[in-house]
Parts: sequence; C-alpha cells; structure tokens
Amino acid sequence: MNLPKNSTYTSIPAQYGRLISVHIPCDVSLAAFLQSAQGQPRFYWESSRDDVAFAGIGTALELKAWGADRFETIRHHAMELFADAMVLNEEEPLAAPRLFGGFSFRDDFVPDVAWSDFTPAHFVLPHYQLVRVGATLWLSINANIPYGENPIGLLPELKAALQKKADELRNYQMKSLSQQAHTDLTYPMPYGVWERIITDATKRMTIGELNKVVLSRVAEVRFAERVHVDSALDYLAQTYPETYRFLFEPRPYHAFYGATPELLASVNGKQVETMALAGSIRRGNSLAEDDIYGNELLNSPKDSYEHQLVIDGVKSRLEALTENLNIGTTGIMRLSNIQHIHTPISGTLRQDNGVIPVVEALHPTPALGGNPRELAMKLIGDYEPAPRGWYGAPVGWLDRHMNGQFGVAIRSAVAQDKRVWLYAGAGIVADSEPQKEWDETALKFIPMLRALGIENDET
Repeated sequence: MNLPKNSTYTSIPAQYGRLISVHIPCDVSLAAFLQSAQGQPRFYWESSRDDVAFAGIGTALELKAWGADRFETIRHHAMELFADAMVLNEEEPLAAPRLFGGFSFRDDFVPDVAWSDFTPAHFVLPHYQLVRVGATLWLSINANIPYGENPIGLLPELKAALQKKADELRNYQMKSLSQQAHTDLTYPMPYGVWERIITDATKRMTIGELNKVVLSRVAEVRFAERVHVDSALDYLAQTYPETYRFLFEPRPYHAFYGATPELLASVNGKQVETMALAGSIRRGNSLAEDDIYGNELLNSPKDSYEHQLVIDGVKSRLEALTENLNIGTTGIMRLSNIQHIHTPISGTLRQDNGVIPVVEALHPTPALGGNPRELAMKLIGDYEPAPRGWYGAPVGWLDRHMNGQFGVAIRSAVAQDKRVWLYAGAGIVADSEPQKEWDETALKFIPMLRALGIENDET
C-alpha cells in the first residue's frame, strides 16, 4: 500500500484486530438513544431529505491524522479497517458499521481552548450504533477481535450484549431537558475590527488581487450549568428540518453540533452530489414577502456574482474527478429564518474511490473559503483572531464501502461543559458593505442562539 509522505498511518489490523459487527431490530428513538448515553462519546447525523438517520455511542476505535496528508491518511486508515470487517448478519445493509467524524477547516489547525478535544482529522467507530431506515430501527454492536479468534464462536456473546443494550434502551425514560438561562453572551470581535478587515479585503478586490473571501466571527455564551446539547439538537430538528443535523462528541460534554443547509459531498459508488450555496437574505412575514425577497436575492448583482464564483469553483475542482457533471437549476433554498441562492450539482466519478477524495478536492469551496483559494485562506488566518477549528469544515460519516455524506459545518457551535462558542460567516466581494455583512452574520447566529434559548440581541 502506498502511503502519503510523513503520514501518521499505522497498521490497523496489527493494532486493533478484526472488526466484527452484529445488528438486531430495536424500537427506540434516536433521541432516547443519544440521551441515554450522556457522559459518553456520542455521534449523530440526520436529514429529512433522506429517509435514513444514524447515531452512535461509545468508542470501539478512533482514527486521527494531522498535516496536509490528513485526508489521504484517514482514507487509508478506513480502507484497512474495513478490509476484513465482518457483518455477521445482513438483514439491513445500512446497519453495517460506519465512521463518524470530520476535518478541521485548516490543515495547520492547532487546538485552542474551545477546540481542545479536536484534531485536524478525527473519526470514531461507535461501540453501539442505531440506524433508522424509514420507520424501522436497527441496533448494532461493533467490536474488534484478535486475528485467529473464531468470529462465529463469538456471535452468541455479541448478540447477548446487544440484546441487553436493547432492553436497557427500551426501559429508558426520556428526561425533559430545558436549557438553563445563560449568564453571559459576548461577541469578541468589535464592529470596528470587522469594518476594518472588510474594508481591507474589498480594497484588495478593487485592484484585482482577490475575488472573494469568507470572513467569520464568534459569539461566546456562558451558562451556570452544563449545556444541554440534546435539547439544542431537538430544537434544530423541529425548526430546521431541511438541514443536515450533526453531533460529534468525542469526549463527554465536549461536543461539536449544528444544522447545516450545505451539502459538501454525497458519494454512493460512482454517483456524486454536491451544491453551490451562496447569497443570503432574510425571510418575509408571508409567502408573498418571501417571494419578493427571494427575487431580490436572485436579481442582486453582488449575490449572483458571489454565487457564480462558488459554482465555478466546484465545477473546476470536480471536472478532473468526474466523467460528466450536471449543474442543476438555480433557485432559492428557504430555511426558517433565511433564504439562500442554491444550485444542485451532480455527476459520475471516473473512479470508485469513495467520498474522501471528493471531500479533499472540494474543501474549502469558495462558499466558505474564497477565490483564489490560497490567498483567501491566508487572509482568513490573518484577519480572524480566533481559529475556526471545525467550523466551515467537512463533517459527516463514512461506511465500509468508502461511500459517505459530508456537510459543510456552518450554523454550528462547539460546547464545552458550561460554555458554547458559535460561528457565523459572510461572503465578501468587491461591493460588500461592512454593516450589511455584519447584519448577515447576526442573522446566521440566530439558529444556534435560539437552540440555546437565547434571542439574538443584534438582530
């Protein structure tokens, strides 16, 4: 196997043994499954666009990588892990083991206080996994056994452990988790700093050095008691069902979660789907007002230009990987509090190499980085005082066939015990105005603030 230079790759079989998985039907909700595991590592992915949702608890195995080769290193780790994996029953193929995780926005990411439990690439194979396929739920147990042991001989033991867990879950009583009042809400970046960096960026654009850069800011919230991530996820599911909801909690009470409207990449065999999502405007008070604002957005030269940069960027990065690429019809995506210009993009991959090469090629798209990419990434590092961590980066899941689905981790927050950091960004082009971009980020803070029971005092 050819490994990337300077990778942190180690032999999965030699270190961990052989992956074994068993599943059984289990009629328990994903919310109960996750809540029952508070104080343990937890993982979750769901979208109303698909008829499938996943959750995991506990850690059977972790994969991590650092540096510029982190995507390829994770791909090799995963391929080796799944190469000899055995699913001891195949009643529901979607109940087979999968990895949950993601990547940091930058490959030179160094964790700070907010991101102390996160690395540049981190994936977890849960010990227990629950999948909902339509109205049916399946509970799986994932384990690693030494080579030489008879997996069939372990089947009764694994099924017994699985049945015991299923019984515990059926008897679990859901608790009402209301979010406690916050004690402090701050926005570390003053408006004056924001105005200065936007002005500097637009000056670079007027001389042709830069076409677009996406800049973000942070809100920090403190609570007297531990943050209830479960109630925040429930609010997001109820209020923003059109989004991809996710939770990555590799250590108890250190959780990255959110509800992103933006799909980075979905790969099944050779079929790939992604999108361009850029350009924003608020919702109206009626459908008629929605249409007025939506038409205003579609006819805005500034927003149309910004959106076209994203389409062109996605197209140029996928052309080498695809045999054909279809740019769909541009329209409006409406969420509960905001509207975006949206263009679906799909194609056929030249090679069946899985989702990770597509994720690596696309990240970051001009929707979260800028154009040209290298200069935009440098300026983001220069302009933004706080590291983005996993904000704006790929987060999702990967299965044993190397298929998977990753969203762009926007409308997101990272919680650490009694503190939460929220992130919101805006695409800056030559005719951007600092106040309007500030107001747009305030609008984008709303979903995560309200999920914490907070009204956005800036809007």
